Amino acid sequence: MPLDIRQFPCLSDNYGYLARDRVSGQVAAVDAPDAAAVLAELAASGWKRLDVILNTHWHPDHTQGAEAVQAQTGCRIVGPEESTRVVALDQVLGDGDHIDLGETRFDVIHTPGHTLGHIVFIDRRGGEAFVGDTLFALGCGRLFEGTPEQMFDSLTRLAALPDDTRVWCAHEYTEANARFVLSLDEPDGDRRAALEAHVRDILALREAGRPTAPTLMGREKQLNPFLRAPDAAAFAALRAAKDQFRG
Repeated sequence: MPLDIRQFPCLSDNYGYLARDRVSGQVAAVDAPDAAAVLAELAASGWKRLDVILNTHWHPDHTQGAEAVQAQTGCRIVGPEESTRVVALDQVLGDGDHIDLGETRFDVIHTPGHTLGHIVFIDRRGGEAFVGDTLFALGCGRLFEGTPEQMFDSLTRLAALPDDTRVWCAHEYTEANARFVLSLDEPDGDRRAALEAHVRDILALREAGRPTAPTLMGREKQLNPFLRAPDAAAFAALRAAKDQFRG
């Protein structure tokens, strides 16, 4: 049974997510960037409950609202062990674990790179992937703690998801990512034409004040250079180029 998903902006460029299992009515928040924003969206939803916060990694813009939201709603907080440095978790999750939200099962995949303990939550039956700061539309997360080899492996694992998987990333970085991708020496042809058409769609969405997430895994496999890197060395060079890019 599909999830109902509500997406909302918070902080400077974060996205927050609420997801409701349609059978049970149970509700999850994916990360808690800002308590006021999460609680306001919960009130606007009319769902009247929050059962769990699914934390992807320890960074403050993903954890700083969690305990205040828990105090207001009584929800549980679950996430990777690394997050215990900043928030009290009710359950620590690692690679291969799963957590149920009513009839929805989220598989947990460890995706180190952005941080060492980063995890993502995959609803395989519904085709939804909450990927935190590991994968972005036309981009990927900076390597604050992990190695290029770790991030390459993490992205390879995500790329194994079906093409129709909806990818819900945690920041609105797509315009900047698009400028970088257009600067690369992609040969003319069908992929370049598809990329340029996609960038036009991105710019139209942003001009209208609309989000570019979710993206589709198939589109990312076709157009995202970080998913197209043939090996970890090529990925490392690409990530270094993006870090220096000022276009």
